[in-house]
Amino acid sequence: MSSPPPSPKAAHAEWARRPERSNAATLRLMTWISLALGRRAGRVVLALIAGYFLLFAPTARRASRTYLTRRLGRAPRMAELFRHIHAFASTVHDRIYLLNERFDLLDIRVHGATLLLEQVARGEGVLLMGAHMGSFEVIRAVGRQQPGMRVAMVMYEDNARKINEALAAINPAATQDIIPLGQLDSMLQVKARLEDGMIIGMLGDRGLGGDANVAVDFLGAPAAFPAGPWRMAAMLRRPVFLMLGLYRGGNRYDIHFEPLADFSAVGRDSREAVQREAIARYAARLEHYLREAPYNWFNFFDFWQGVPDPRRSDAA
Repeated sequence: MSSPPPSPKAAHAEWARRPERSNAATLRLMTWISLALGRRAGRVVLALIAGYFLLFAPTARRASRTYLTRRLGRAPRMAELFRHIHAFASTVHDRIYLLNERFDLLDIRVHGATLLLEQVARGEGVLLMGAHMGSFEVIRAVGRQQPGMRVAMVMYEDNARKINEALAAINPAATQDIIPLGQLDSMLQVKARLEDGMIIGMLGDRGLGGDANVAVDFLGAPAAFPAGPWRMAAMLRRPVFLMLGLYRGGNRYDIHFEPLADFSAVGRDSREAVQREAIARYAARLEHYLREAPYNWFNFFDFWQGVPDPRRSDAA
């Protein structure tokens, strides 16, 4: 008798338990190569790193194959697996230039930012909902064009520590306002920054084992999305915008902003229904952009694992 599949919570928690393969020394070496020898030399090394991960990181390779099979409708070829991992490595590599304000080396195009920037200009704080898809770091380029735009990130405490370590290795002078989740005053910190007119960024596609999840259709099968970010938006009664920085290959990025939901006038009795609608819309928009840019999905674990499909007779 086979054992039952892990729950969605256990499947999503697996990414947080996975040890990091990178370290500060490697990041510093890659930063030196990339800044001293140029982006072209850095990308030669990057291709070798991507090839190494393709060969010697079986968990990431399996997750890439699972996702690409869903997205492409067939088993991916080895070259497509490499392209997927290389796209992820490229966004990590370009973080070096973004954190060192070498925006001139990248072709960054912004789409749909008018409504967001109007709210920022009025001093109204908003929530940005991103994903482990493309690069969230490219929003620094938008901030450079809009000096009044200030962004803080909300993330799990262990992730905040890893991000700070990576920032210090790439550029000790680079700073990022990070609000760690799980502390008693986390919500108060978010509320204070929103009232100060800041943009608060969150990633809405990944949770920890203790999170509540909402199952919605995603690339043809139910997937579990964490409810926490949307619960926070509802409690704070704020509008939420989608933000995706899609990597298009070479040095090009397309940043897309879209209004997703507005909780400013949602009553307590309808919050849960509106949250579910927002999560479903969020998943649908992620799917839309993955059909345009299929190699931008960077959740290297089985995103659908353990989520029953009610459309199947054996799911009960």
